[in-house]
Amino acid sequence: MSSGEAQSLLIFPCNGNGVEALDCLGGRYRCIGFVDDAPEKQGRRSAGLPILPRAALSEAPGAAVLAVPGSPDSYRVRSSVIQGLGIDAKRFARVIHPAARVSPLATIGHNVLIMAGVVITSNAVIGDHVCILPNTVIHHDVVVGDFSLIGSNVTLAGGAVVEANGYVGSGSRIKNGVRIGAGALVGLGSNVLRDVATGTTVAGNPARPLA
Repeated sequence: MSSGEAQSLLIFPCNGNGVEALDCLGGRYRCIGFVDDAPEKQGRRSAGLPILPRAALSEAPGAAVLAVPGSPDSYRVRSSVIQGLGIDAKRFARVIHPAARVSPLATIGHNVLIMAGVVITSNAVIGDHVCILPNTVIHHDVVVGDFSLIGSNVTLAGGAVVEANGYVGSGSRIKNGVRIGAGALVGLGSNVLRDVATGTTVAGNPARPLA
């Protein structure tokens, strides 16, 4: 690939995150199709792009890959789904919308999708295989663990930690220094003032565990 030429990209799967990722590519990547395991989607098109079987990953070895599976119902299996692709870490893309603002002092992993309006400040650390939806603000000393999903209009205050495979619903606010345990889910619009235990689902203002 010559300097200035957009690299081809495959997006897995054909879901909401994948379609929204198309708006984030800028001039660095050129999507050539979606990859999806659902037979009923294969052979069709979405956003003008073909939906291909998993074989496309090996048939286009020069294409970068952005893997963005996951929803509130399936986020806990994101790690096994992404790892099951068998993709070398060097092949994964890092897609940051041109309208996002990411501090040069922040650390960003691979297979990361950062959408429009996101602000990541200072020395924040974003792990591998993370999706951050529009207009979220991530402050100093925040750590977002591998395989986590962060919704839109979320605020992670200084020193907050989202451990691996976490899910923070849109419109939520996490107090400074609070830790969201691995595999935990924060419901939409929650204000989290205390640590959340591993695997727990919380919601509300203030957020409380759900039965």
